[in-house]
Amino acid sequence: MSDAVRDEGGAVLKRKKFDKSKWMQLPRDVVIGHDVLDQLPAVCADLGLGRSVLILSGHTTMERVGRRVEGLMKSRYHTSTLITEQISTEVIAQTEEAAREAAFLIGVGGGRVIDTAKIASYNLDKPFISIPTAASHDGIASARASVPTGEGSVSLQAQPPLALIADTSIIAEAPHRLLASGCADIISNSTATLDWEFAHRLRNEAVSEYAMGLSRMTAELLMKNADLIKPNQEESAWIVTKALVSSGVAMSIAGSSRPGSGGEHKFSHALDRLAPGRGLHGEKCGIGTIITMYLHGGDWRAIRRALHIIGAPVTPREIGVDDETAADALLAAKDVRPERFTILDMGLTRESARELIRMLYQD
Repeated sequence: MSDAVRDEGGAVLKRKKFDKSKWMQLPRDVVIGHDVLDQLPAVCADLGLGRSVLILSGHTTMERVGRRVEGLMKSRYHTSTLITEQISTEVIAQTEEAAREAAFLIGVGGGRVIDTAKIASYNLDKPFISIPTAASHDGIASARASVPTGEGSVSLQAQPPLALIADTSIIAEAPHRLLASGCADIISNSTATLDWEFAHRLRNEAVSEYAMGLSRMTAELLMKNADLIKPNQEESAWIVTKALVSSGVAMSIAGSSRPGSGGEHKFSHALDRLAPGRGLHGEKCGIGTIITMYLHGGDWRAIRRALHIIGAPVTPREIGVDDETAADALLAAKDVRPERFTILDMGLTRESARELIRMLYQD
């Protein structure tokens, strides 16, 4: 395939022509609030999209929200639907084939659905609209996509949504665990930015002060309002969704996931390999954030306190991972994306890793 490259995770991505200019791709329309899903046709008209659309969703989400999206669109657009429950090379190829005659895509659901839409739209050079049904991670508005592999998840540069419609009445209905996981993913920005500064000082890695400042401010504001994050409350959904969008924008400005992904994410990906299926992405990042904040000499107790208030796990035991496996993940983190230098790349010993895990259980 001469015009494509295969990334380390096995997904086929279209090769883009070399261009020394830097593009900041951001969502053009962002609509957040109660019952805003009904504004979808107006958003599509504002964007001047074509007359055909592929709606991608999961089985349950398609019945709960996707059919409503289809009903809103079918009077003005030729609509087709595709149901999928996972993301893989095969699903991405299937989505591309289904979307080949469509002018644009709409991803309705959680991270797997939206990331599939991102990669397919990137490969086809077609826009997509993000309609999250849960606020579980910052991928709802970013250009990054996470693809699981036999060796764990890999993060890919893909395509950000041209528009994002986040209906807080729908997001508030999702299990609180998903919202808490999204909060933990945002709070992890606090150590991701410290790792970025660390790499700048030790490895002369280029940084974006604007992206770093936006990412850090987003984490700080969420921690400050941790007591407002409650189950099935639209105000909570509003606060977290805005923060997720802000975090995604910071990554788009930086041109990478650096503002929101450091050692704590490498720890999470290492756990994916060592304990697959245990814990949500944001939950594992939150635990990693406590550890890496301690290593940076910051207020790790404040991180743990905020996560506890929100309802996110703060120990491996809470996500069904034994302490020795968690220590193994800390040691293995350096082998995850080795080009991304973080505090966990400084040479932890096994006893140090075990002590860091024991620290999580301290009063």
